[in-house]
Amino acid sequence: QVQLVESGGGLVQAGGSLRLSCAASGRSFSRYSMGWFRQAPGKERDFVAAITSSGGTYYADSVKGRFTISRDNAKKTVYMQMNSLNPEDTAIYYCAAGWGLRIATPMAYDYWGQGTQVTVSS
Repeated sequence: QVQLVESGGGLVQAGGSLRLSCAASGRSFSRYSMGWFRQAPGKERDFVAAITSSGGTYYADSVKGRFTISRDNAKKTVYMQMNSLNPEDTAIYYCAAGWGLRIATPMAYDYWGQGTQVTVSS
């Protein structure tokens, strides 16, 4: 079992930055792929970024060059640095852990956090 707790969300002006954190409890954190997804009101949950157990990173086209995902296995924490934020980035951001291969899809993940709200004002 893995429990995930996100933090770092908030209100920021367009062009600003935020750093999200996702702290995990439980065993075998280093063996999981970790992902970030986001869900805006009335929309589906969309892939944002993922990092594999070996450190490979993957990004949605909409965030490439602006967001950076990283992990610290000793701290059992995954981070996402978000720069150049715009109002379209407003959503609840969810952290996920899983073993699946299709890491850009929710089905690859077995554990989810409660989410953290990110609001970008224009």
